[in-house]
Amino acid sequence: MFFKKKYVDELLHPTIEDFDTIVGASTVIHGRIVTDTGLRIDGTVIGDIEGQANGKISVALGKTGKVEGDIHAYRVLIAGYVEGNIYAAERVEFHKDSIVQGDISYGSIAVEHGARLLGLVIQNPISSAAAN
Repeated sequence: MFFKKKYVDELLHPTIEDFDTIVGASTVIHGRIVTDTGLRIDGTVIGDIEGQANGKISVALGKTGKVEGDIHAYRVLIAGYVEGNIYAAERVEFHKDSIVQGDISYGSIAVEHGARLLGLVIQNPISSAAAN
């Protein structure tokens, strides 16, 4: 009658991302970052992060990562803390214990149980139409 419930992470499937640039956990950067390659942040960035408009750039924020500024990228993966707005043209993912204080614009979204989003969450009509 009763079955053991197996936890299967159906919401956030592992993806293969290419991160040519990594900000280490003990690094603090003050200023705007503009990148045309994947970016992983485990440290702190105080300033905006922008993926080149023509590139399908992914920005990932690890559990120890912190961003105080806006993030503009094709795909955004958050496991840490963001104080600023997020603009994800294709997809945004919020992992368990992530915290975002700012508005979020996205094409598609995934939110794990335990993520905290404090702001407006708005689907970008252009991105969602392209996905159909």
